[in-house]
This record gives sequence, structure tokens and C-alpha cells, in this order.
Amino acid sequence: MTPLLEYESQIFLDLFHEDGLVITAKGLGVDRILLNFLRLYCDPGNLLLVLNTNVAEEQYFIEQLRSEGASHLPRIITNEIPSNERYSVYTEGGVLFVTSRILVVDFLTDRIPANLITGILVYRAHKIIDSCQEAFILRLYRQKNKQGFIKAFTDDAVAFSLGFCRVERVMRNLFVRKLYLWPRFHLAVSSFLDRHKPEVIELHVSLTPAMLTIQTAIMDVMNACLKELKHYNPSLDVEDLSLENAVGKSFEKAVRYYLDPVWHQLGTKTKSLVQDLKILRTLLQYLTQYDCVTFLNLLESLRATEKAFGQNSGWLFLDASNTMFVNARARVYRCPQAKLKTSVNVAKSTAKETDPTEKKELVLEMNPKWEALSEVLTEIKRENEPSEELTDSGHVLICASDDQTCAQLKEYISIGAEDLLKKIYNKTFGKNEKAEHLLMATMKLKPGKSKVRPKSGNGPKVKKARTETLKKKKSELTLTQMVGRENNEECKEEKDIEDYDSVSLEHITEETEVDDVMLNLPTDACYGILKEPLIILHPLLGCSDPYSLSRVLHEIEPRYVILYDAELSFVRQLEIYRASRPGKPLRVYFLIYGGSTEEQRYLTNLRKEKTAFENLIREKAIMVVPEEREGRNNSNPDLARGGSLSPAETDTRKAGGQAQKKEQHRIIVDLREFRSELPSLIHRHGIDVEPVTLEVGDYILTPDICVERKSVSDLIGSLNNGRLYTQCIAMSRYYKRPVLLIEFDPNKPFALNFRGSFHQEISINDITSKITLLTLHFPKLRIIWCPSPHVSAELFEELKQKRPQPDAATAMAVTADSEIVSESDRYNPGPQDFLMKMPGVNGKNCRALMNRVKNIAELVKLSQEQLADILGNANNAKQIWEFIHSSYMDKAAQVKNRR
Repeated sequence: MTPLLEYESQIFLDLFHEDGLVITAKGLGVDRILLNFLRLYCDPGNLLLVLNTNVAEEQYFIEQLRSEGASHLPRIITNEIPSNERYSVYTEGGVLFVTSRILVVDFLTDRIPANLITGILVYRAHKIIDSCQEAFILRLYRQKNKQGFIKAFTDDAVAFSLGFCRVERVMRNLFVRKLYLWPRFHLAVSSFLDRHKPEVIELHVSLTPAMLTIQTAIMDVMNACLKELKHYNPSLDVEDLSLENAVGKSFEKAVRYYLDPVWHQLGTKTKSLVQDLKILRTLLQYLTQYDCVTFLNLLESLRATEKAFGQNSGWLFLDASNTMFVNARARVYRCPQAKLKTSVNVAKSTAKETDPTEKKELVLEMNPKWEALSEVLTEIKRENEPSEELTDSGHVLICASDDQTCAQLKEYISIGAEDLLKKIYNKTFGKNEKAEHLLMATMKLKPGKSKVRPKSGNGPKVKKARTETLKKKKSELTLTQMVGRENNEECKEEKDIEDYDSVSLEHITEETEVDDVMLNLPTDACYGILKEPLIILHPLLGCSDPYSLSRVLHEIEPRYVILYDAELSFVRQLEIYRASRPGKPLRVYFLIYGGSTEEQRYLTNLRKEKTAFENLIREKAIMVVPEEREGRNNSNPDLARGGSLSPAETDTRKAGGQAQKKEQHRIIVDLREFRSELPSLIHRHGIDVEPVTLEVGDYILTPDICVERKSVSDLIGSLNNGRLYTQCIAMSRYYKRPVLLIEFDPNKPFALNFRGSFHQEISINDITSKITLLTLHFPKLRIIWCPSPHVSAELFEELKQKRPQPDAATAMAVTADSEIVSESDRYNPGPQDFLMKMPGVNGKNCRALMNRVKNIAELVKLSQEQLADILGNANNAKQIWEFIHSSYMDKAAQVKNRR
């Protein structure tokens, strides 16, 4: 780890002297600041807690401190450490990475010595909202420890632009008064980085005419879809839903932000438009990111799927859509008699060109960036030839957006563009029966079993790494140990092509991006091509280890970095890398399509971050921060606990209206429930939360009230697999008032059924039908519907008024096989359920019948008069007596006579 830079030292000192929230621009090294704090407090004399980090980040920080020779390394506290051993771990001191659920439980049970905590560091502070677990931890910490510090870090300024006074609310949850803003245009940052600029060569690559036409067509279709969306939903006419923002990655979040609360009210047309915009954005990405065959394969699969299911909103029938298809095909193949048409009579030409009997000639248009990459590599090779003695000076790092692009670039550098495209074409369209004649023509041109040789002009000639080369480089480069596996090279290359050939609509409809394609490769996402000089390809996104690229950068120490795709945070990372190594040359080649959506996406991200920082600067200038914000005394209202209910009216008959001693309310909560927001909100309402392991129920409000909480997704899953039925049996057996709480997401519609999904009759697949059957089967079960966790907490407070408090030991003793049954529930549940199903028996007379009759065998021997005497109703007695004594033939005859 290199020493802190000038501006990083300033950030560190500011935050060290006074607690606060640090917001930096992406890539400016907020993790380096956090690491220096870990190094500072990494000794047994301190107890430092770190919140909101993931496993990969924790391993990276520990690895960095180990490499620097830290004597007392941080520890990770998970559920693998038993609860009775955690106190001793806490008292040993040092830096601890603790999961939020464990830390909440340990604070509530006083398993952690809160008075010994030196401080808490919060990573990704923009996620600290009111009801999250981390905010709950900080509130518990500040209530029990008034001296320790709280320092928060984040590099996502754009996240603070959503909502009203977002940064002020986050600072309130963090209990900090100071806000430190460090954008890229900060004077200290810009002046320092400008003194250590890397040599940057921007290469604006031009789109081919066909690509430009396709891009224009896709943008036209997106514009039409956006206009249609605003037409059907006038309330959505907001600035965020513009064509410029539709190109960016955050567009889907913006659409979801506006549409989720009213999703159940939207028609089919609006939903299909939202889906189509998602598909069109993916098309734009594929156009500039991958080769012409992959793009055509995706486009053709779209048309086939949309026609099969009839889900498209109409964009496939626009002229711009036909232009898109014609030009996409023209990039791959052409028919000798057909001419390329862009908008006139396109439908006719499309039908003609797709005729399977026509002879087609392969065109296989090369990606323009590939040619630019070849020129750059040739230039680097030429520059390295005179300086052969400098063996470590010519390393090249090529960074592309994802694994799929890296795999394609590796194949391109190895075998050339023509052979690569033919290989992809044969694997993509070779399985199609309509293209058999085309395959025959291809086989005549190039035999399938012959060795592929690199074509001159399509890429530099690169020899595969040999074992001898690997041994020579082994002492200098440890990365080659991970990438130089000769035995698996051939099969790995075949799998590379297969992975990025199989493109279908599933990649679009799922939420995941096209990142996790090559998960079985060495280092999880690193492609090496060993030669003189060493060339390493690495994806910018999609690695399971977020610091994988940083490790590669510092390990191979490249002189040349080729940015095949633009990524804002890595550009800043390169600036810091160059500034931390003064005197060592670094040249960055920046490849970008001029006038393309790729360039627009990069510029939009820059503009959004700059705008977000400008808004934060203005908000900081007018922000009013109270002196008690840090909570170091008891005057902070956020640390006060109390319900929203008004105090009960004073009863003057009791001691002349003097204040009565108020009993502290308590709710017993299952440990698994601490993944949700509800325990935090219950605690804020002034109710003590006692975490234990419960087998029956999730919340025990009183000795009689047991609550099973279900989110909507969990409710549907529990009804489908029968788990809820078992839970309701257990609750009804051991508690007088079993409650099913159905809790909705406050950002989603408060509706279980959407418009048009109601059924006239009970259906096995209908969620409301299943809930209806559940209430019929469990008469004692009460169902509560809550639109948000906040409402659930208020409801719990109301239900506990003037009721006794539950006992944790009793609640833990209640299990599925428990023998602890109350006096009123001393009956066998099996025959009791059977009895309740008989005609004439209901919840009112069932208890009287069970008190007078020992078992079912005795029941069937009773006369109708005896039954009437027990039930107190002659009609009910007649129904049950006829049910027992009537034969099936008599009933069948009665039904037949009625017909």
C-alpha cells in the first residue's frame, strides 16, 4: 500500500480530529482512507467496529494490513463464533468486522461491552436510512457510549440526490455534525493530480455507417416508447425520464422509483413499454460492445420471442425497427440481388432477405474498436523493440467492461477478426436448419478441422505462452502463475466462445447484467496473453472481488493501459496510481466511439456526479445542524425512546390522580427477524426488544398473542409449500390469539391482487383463495395487513396496552413437540379438527361437545335427543346425527330426486 497522497492526508486528518461524513468522488480512494484508520486503531488497546462491508472488502483490508506487517490483524465476527464466546472476543480488542444482525443482538443482550468501544467506522454511508440495521446499531451504541467516535465514508454522491434532504437525514442517523465533501474538482485534488498527469491518448473511433443507422433507429424507437409512456401516464412527465438519461445505467432505478408505488394501477400497455425500454437499452449496449454476429443473434431472438408470446408494445412494427433489422443483417451477410434499404419498402426487402433458399455471402463486419486496438498494440510493440533491456517496462493492461468482452478480445488478438467472426457465426447460426446451405458454403471456404492462423492486418501476431516463458517470468510476475495454465488453454478458449455466443432474451429480462459469464477462469476474471511484452486483459465490472483490478494494476505495474471501455471510477484510479508513483511513465489509451451512446453515457455519469456535488455544496451551506446532534449528552431527541400514543387519561380515583408507576413494555423477538426493519422501529417506540430463538411465531407480544410476520413474497412462498399451514397449527395450539401479520413494502403498492387478477371462484393458484381457506380452517387466526414496518410497530404498541408482558423462558419452551399446553387447549388437536369439520359443529358448541363426550366412538353412539341436549340446538343435533348415520346410498338417492 503506497503512502497517502496530499489530499488524502488532508481528508484523513480532518476526519481524525472531528467526526463526520466524508463524501468523495468515485475512484478517489475512500477505501485507502478507511484502511489508514484500520491501521491506526489495529491494536488490542482499542475496540473498533466496522459496519457495512462485504466479505471481499474485509479480506482485502486484512490482506493489506498483513502485507504491511500489522501485528494484530482485524477479525471477522460471523455466526460461526458461538454467542457465549463473543464476549471474550470483544474484550480482546482490535478491529472487528461484525455482521449487522449479530451486532444488534449483542447490543440488546449486553453481550458486547459498549463502554469499551473506541469507535465505529461506517462504510457506504449513503445506505444508512432511518430503519436499517446499521442505524439501529448506531442508536444503541450512542445510548450506551457517549465518548466513542463515529466516522462514515462513501463515494456515491449521486445517491444523495434522491429524496428530500437525504444527506441531512443520513447525518442524523449517523450522529455526526460535520460534512466533508471532496469532489474531483476540489482545488486540492485537481491541483495535485494535474501535477502528476498520466500521458493520455484519446482515440475517437468512428461508427460504421450500418452501426450509426442502427443506433439512430434504436434511439428513435426509444424516444417513441418514452413519449408513449408519458402519454399513458401524465404524472410521469419528469426530467429523469428523458432520452439522455434512458441511455445511462441508472435509468431502470429511476423508472422503478416512479412506477413501483402505482404498479398495480398500470395497464398492460405501460408495463410492456417499460419492458421494451429495458430491451432497447440492452440492444444499444450490445451494438457497441460486441461483434456484429452476437448483436444479430440477439436481435433475431427478440423478434422470434416477441412474435411467439405477443408481448411487444408495437415497436417491432415501426419503420425504424425494420431499418434496424436490415442493417444488422447487412453487417453479417448480404444477398447478391438485394440492395441495402434503410426506410423505403423495408418490410418487403426484409421478407425477401430472410428467404432461406436465397444464397447469402458472408460480410462479417469487424468491430471498429478492434482495428483501433490492433493499431495501439502495434505501436506499443514498435516502441518496446529498441528497449529490450527494460524487461518490466512494456507491460500492457487492457480493460474492458465485462468478461464477455475480454473473452472476445483475447480470441481476436490470438486468431484475428475474420477467423473469430466465422467461428462465432458457425456456432451461433450453424444449428439453425434454415442456414444449412450457408454452412456448406462456409465449409468450402475454411475446413472446420484446420488450424486457424492469424490474418495480417486483423491483429498483431501473438504466440501462445510456453511453459519456458512462464518460468522465466515467474520470479518477476506472480500474476502469471494464475493465468499461465497451458493444460487448460484450448478447452478454456472453446468455452469462452460458447459462453458469449449463447445470447438470448433471458439476458435482458433478468435483473442481472451480462457480467458473470466466465466464473471458472483463473482469478475469477483475468485473461492473460503471455508474450513480449506481457498483455493482460481484465474486466472493469462483474468480478466477485471488487479489488481484483487494483491488485492486477499494482502487481504487473503496466506502462501502457488501454481503456477499451470507459469507466469513471477506474479512470480516477489510474490518476491516483500515476500520482503515487512519481517518475514512472504511464500512458493511457482511451478508446471511445465518437458521437455514440457510449460516449453520451460516460459524459452523463460525469455530469450527474458534478451536479450532485454542487447540490451537496449548496445544501451544506444552508444546513442547520443542532449542537446535540452527536448525542454525547441526553438532549438529542433521536436517542429518546417513546411511543406515538398519547398517555392514558388520568384516573382520579387511584391515589387522587397521582402518576402511576408505568411498567416497561417488552416484546420477545425471534433472532431471525433481525434481518428486517421492524425490531429497530419497535425499539424506537420505547418497547424493549428481547432476542431469543423461537420455534413458534416471530413476535410474542403478550402471553396470549403470538405474531407470525410475512412479507408478500414470503407469504406466497409459505402458502405454496405448506409451511404457513404448519405454523398456523402450532400458533393456534399454544396461543389463544394467533396473528398473521402481512407486511408490505412501503415503496410497493398496498395491494395483494393487481388489477384484472381477481377470480370469481376459489382457485388453487389464487393467493386470496388460499388465504380464504386458511381463515376457514383456523377460526382463531387473526390477519393484520400493514402497508409498512412503521405501521406494524405502531400496531404492536397499541396491542400491548394494558396487557401483561410475555416471558422469554416460556416462549422458548414452546416448540412443535412441546407438552406445555394451557388448560383450555387440553384436547387432542387431530380429533378436534375432525370434529370441527362435521356439519352442525361450530366454534361455539364445540367446547361443550368435547367436555361431555370422551371420543369419536362415544359420539357416534349418542341419540339425536342426547345430542340436542348437549348442543342446545335441535337443528344442529339433527345435522350431526344425520351426517353420522345416513348411508351414502340414501344421500345419493336424495340428490338424484332433487334433480
